[in-house]
Amino acid sequence: MPKFVFLWTDIALFLMVAGVLVYVWHVRRSPNLRATWATVGRDAPAMSSAVVLMAFVVIGLLDSIHYRPQLPPAPGAAANAPPIYAPAVQSALDGLLNDTVLTRPEKTYSSPLAVRQFTKETELIDGHPIRNFPLLRSGGAHLSDPDSDWRGDVMQRLAWGVTGGVIAALLGTVVLAAALGRSRGGWRQGLVDVVRGHTELPWRAMWLTYALLCLVLAIVVALASGYHVFGTDRTGNDVLWQALKSVRTALVIGSLTTLAMLPPAIGCGLAAGYFKGRVDDAIQYVYTTLTSIPGVLLVAACALMMQVYIDTHPDLFDTSAARADLRLFLLCMILGLTGWSGLCRLLRAETLKLRELEYVQAARAFGVSHWRIMRRHLLPNVMHIVLITVVLEFSGLVLYEAVLSYLGIGVDPSMNSFGSMIDSARLEMSRDPMIWWNLLTAFVFMLALVLAANLFADAVREAFDPRARRYRPKRWLKKKDVSPAQAETGAAP
Repeated sequence: MPKFVFLWTDIALFLMVAGVLVYVWHVRRSPNLRATWATVGRDAPAMSSAVVLMAFVVIGLLDSIHYRPQLPPAPGAAANAPPIYAPAVQSALDGLLNDTVLTRPEKTYSSPLAVRQFTKETELIDGHPIRNFPLLRSGGAHLSDPDSDWRGDVMQRLAWGVTGGVIAALLGTVVLAAALGRSRGGWRQGLVDVVRGHTELPWRAMWLTYALLCLVLAIVVALASGYHVFGTDRTGNDVLWQALKSVRTALVIGSLTTLAMLPPAIGCGLAAGYFKGRVDDAIQYVYTTLTSIPGVLLVAACALMMQVYIDTHPDLFDTSAARADLRLFLLCMILGLTGWSGLCRLLRAETLKLRELEYVQAARAFGVSHWRIMRRHLLPNVMHIVLITVVLEFSGLVLYEAVLSYLGIGVDPSMNSFGSMIDSARLEMSRDPMIWWNLLTAFVFMLALVLAANLFADAVREAFDPRARRYRPKRWLKKKDVSPAQAETGAAP
C-alpha cells in the first residue's frame, strides 16, 4: 500500500473542485443562475471549449494525487518491520505512464518518432571509431531492424490509434444517444436530433470535439508505447511527458492565484465604494501605490525573499517535491496578493452606484448593519463582475507564468512548466540544425489551454454582464415553428 502525500497545491486544487461542486448545487437551486448558465450552455464554441478544458482538468487532477510507492522489505528484515517507502514522490499520472516510453529517458536530443539520436557520437564498429547517430535506448527498441522496420511499425501503430479513437468516439455516441433518448422517444430519435442539431445544448459541436480528442489521444497513446512522440530534450527527457506534467502547473497558477486575489479585492472594493470618505481614500492610496510599482519587479522581490526562506529552512521539507510545491504555492499567493487592484477598482465603481439605490437606502434607514448590507445586498449584485474577472484572469495568469519562468523567477527548476520548456528552447532554436519540437509542443499545449479558456470566458462574460448580453435565436428550432416576422427580427416564438 503506497503512502499518500498531500502537498499544499493538491489540497488547494481539490478544495476548489469541492467549491465548484457546491456552486453547481447552488446554481441548480437558483432559477436566475440556472437561466444564466443555460445561456452559456447554448453557446457552441463555449461548450466545445468546456470539453477541452475538462480534458486538461482531468490531467491536472491525476497529476495531483501524489504518493510514495512502498518498497519491498530488505533482506533479513523482521516480519513486523515497518514498511519502507521510496524517497521520490510520484503521481497517479506517473503511474499511468510507467509502461510507456515517455518515462524512459534517452541520452540527449532525439527528434519526434525517431529511432536514432539527433546528435552524432563516436562508436566502435568492427573495431574502428566511426562518427554515427547511435540508436535510442527506448525509442524503437522493440524493432529488430529499426532503420528498415520503422516506417511500417509507425503506420501500423497509427492505424491502431485511429481505430481505437473511432471506437471510443462511437461508444460516446451510444451513451449520448441513450441519454437523450429517454426524453425523445428512443435512442434513434436522440441520435437524429444530435446529428441535425435539434437540441437545446450544442451536443453536435461537443460530440465533434470529444471525437477529435479521442482520436488524438488514441493516436498519441499508440505511438507513445514505442516511440517518443514529440522527441526528447537536451537531458533526454520526453517532451510530451514534460508537457503533460506542465498542465498541472498551469492550472495551479491560473486557479489558485485567482482565488488568492479575491478576498482583498472583494473586501477592499466593497468597503471603498460603500463607506467612501477616509476608508475610500486609504484603500485608493494602497492600490494606487501597489500599481505604481512595476509588476515584474515586485513579484521578483517577493519571490527572492521566499526563496531565501526556503533555502534557510531545509528541515521543513522531507522530499524535493514538497520543496518545489511550497515554492509554487507561495508564488501563487504572491501573484494573487499583488494583482488584486484591478478587480478592486471595478468593484469600487459598481458599489458606488449600488449604494445610492433605493433598497440600500431603505436598509440603512431601517437600521440594518453595514456588514449585513454589504453581504446581503451589495455582494450578490457584484458577483457577475467577480465571475467575469475570474474566468478572464485565468488565461492571462497561465501566460504570465511562462514569462516569469523565462526570467528565472517562476516555479522551481525541478518542476515542469510551459515557461521552463520555453526557456530551455531559447538556445535550442539557434542551433544548426534547429531543435524545434520542444518549443512547438509547449506552444500547442498552451494555445489549446488558453484558447479554450478564452472562448469559455467570452461566453460567461456575455451571459453575466448585463451590458454585454445579446439574444441568440435557438438554432435547434425548426423553421415551421418560426413565423416570417420572427425570423426577420430574431424574436422568440
